[in-house]
Amino acid sequence: MARPCFDRTARVLTVPMLPLASDGKKRMVVAITGASGAIYGVRLLQALRATGQVQTHLVVSEAGWLTLAAEQDVHRDDVAALADVVYQVGNVGSPIASGSFHGSGMVVAPCSMHTLAAVALGLSDNLITRAADVMLKERRRLVLMVRETPFNLAHLRHMVSVTEMGGIVCPPLPAFYHRPQTIDQMVDHTVSHVLALLDVPQPERPTWGGFAEG
Repeated sequence: MARPCFDRTARVLTVPMLPLASDGKKRMVVAITGASGAIYGVRLLQALRATGQVQTHLVVSEAGWLTLAAEQDVHRDDVAALADVVYQVGNVGSPIASGSFHGSGMVVAPCSMHTLAAVALGLSDNLITRAADVMLKERRRLVLMVRETPFNLAHLRHMVSVTEMGGIVCPPLPAFYHRPQTIDQMVDHTVSHVLALLDVPQPERPTWGGFAEG
């Protein structure tokens, strides 16, 4: 662990920036909010752990815990066990609320319209939106898996604002060219796309080979 040092010229406490965790893994923030689609957050945590190359930092909103219970029928401890570090959504003093926490990226999976709006407006009203704000201000990768349909004009304008700030709006829209047979296959395909956006290696990721000529 890097030791804080006192810069007598600047008269501030500084902490050396670490691009990777102490074990050499990338640091990735995963947030789960109250929109429908909690399965995306769960599968993303599972997929990141399976790589063996990512240290995950999880924060779940209160509405997110409710959705997880309703849609996935899982206990909080089971979800928390999928992450390396877990934070309370109200604890804005957590490490991921600071730019000195050098995370490789952040995904909000799923992202509610409330969270989208807060990020777009820079409200930083809880740990999720503050961590997202940090990613944007530090020019790091932020992916919002927005989940709503249809979109109203406010939703669309907020998505434009986030995109203009450098974030990536990635609604979990299923693809069918790989002919999915189950919901799990559809979810995994979308999660694979998100992992690619985060530059997380995926040796077995299916790719589009084009239509066969005939």
